[in-house]
Amino acid sequence: MPRKAYLAQHHTSEELKKRYLKSQEPVESRRWHLLWKISLGWTIKDSAVAVGISYDYAQEILREYNKSGTKALKNGHKNPKKGTRGKKPLLTKEQIEKLKQELESSPSPEDGIWTGPKVARWIEKETGREKVWNQRGWDYLKKLRYSWQSPRPSHKKGDKLEQEIFKANLPLVVKKLEQENPGVEVDTWFFDEHRVGLKPILKKVWSKIGNRPEAIVSYSYEWLYVYGFVKPKTGENLWYLIPRVNTKWLNVVYKNFAIDAGVSEKKRFC
Repeated sequence: MPRKAYLAQHHTSEELKKRYLKSQEPVESRRWHLLWKISLGWTIKDSAVAVGISYDYAQEILREYNKSGTKALKNGHKNPKKGTRGKKPLLTKEQIEKLKQELESSPSPEDGIWTGPKVARWIEKETGREKVWNQRGWDYLKKLRYSWQSPRPSHKKGDKLEQEIFKANLPLVVKKLEQENPGVEVDTWFFDEHRVGLKPILKKVWSKIGNRPEAIVSYSYEWLYVYGFVKPKTGENLWYLIPRVNTKWLNVVYKNFAIDAGVSEKKRFC
């Protein structure tokens, strides 16, 4: 049978229980809980498991309590003393604000986008330090609420001004059509096309070490075109698979779209 741990009589078992239940500080509450379990006859090991701490830490708590009583259970890290802890920051508050403004623009036309190493080089130049590790540039990017993301693709021929003008004018165009066609329902659809291609793909196979296998392939391509229509207001969509892109096939798609979408004298689309 395990030997019962010695517990100094600073408090009765009932008092230890009350201290545990009333404690609002998590660390101190766990320490009172441990001592209460031990006062009930539990071993240090079982008490540590029940409370959720290591055996060595439980022994330390019991030893300090037996030696110093209640004051040994105080959480010394609850109100740490203020002072200079750790290394001095690389950048001052003013320099961090300056870096924040720099990050909102491109480093230079030839350098592209900001990266951890580029920020580190900027810090070297700003502070006059001979060497700043690339990781510190990454740290400051995260500090300023930047994250590593895959950019959303944008077509190089896209004109943001024209896009904004289109979005602003679209409601006016729809309203004009409704005025020109009283009593007719006008629906707005958007259309685009996408090419889907297939080509041979070589996958890995098991082969003897030192002998590279060969696979005979025929390099040919097969293409299909997806014509898609979507109604932004409801999310309704229609899709068509077409073998070519030309006026003839586009007219075929429009004809089928008109049937599927229910175009009539009382229903028009823009």
